[in-house]
Amino acid sequence: MLASGTNRVNEKRISEIVTEPIEKATADFVREKTGFVIGGVPSVGHTESIETYIDEDLLQYEELWAAAGTPNAVFKLSSADIEQTTGGKIISIG
Repeated sequence: MLASGTNRVNEKRISEIVTEPIEKATADFVREKTGFVIGGVPSVGHTESIETYIDEDLLQYEELWAAAGTPNAVFKLSSADIEQTTGGKIISIG
């Protein structure tokens, strides 16, 4: 889930979208599925193919900054390119 920093993800809404219960991922689960530690998970380049959902509110910004593989590194991308770059689906998370 790629979410705007001003929004809180509505877990019930996301559960309805993915049609199964969701819960907060453990650090081990995140590392296993993405290859990265929590706090440094980039929007691309994961160990496994994962479903990505994009908060529609991110599209209001011309440029976005995202984790780049470590908690201390970021990269810039265009909001116009986020759907194509990530292969994600744009949704309302509210």
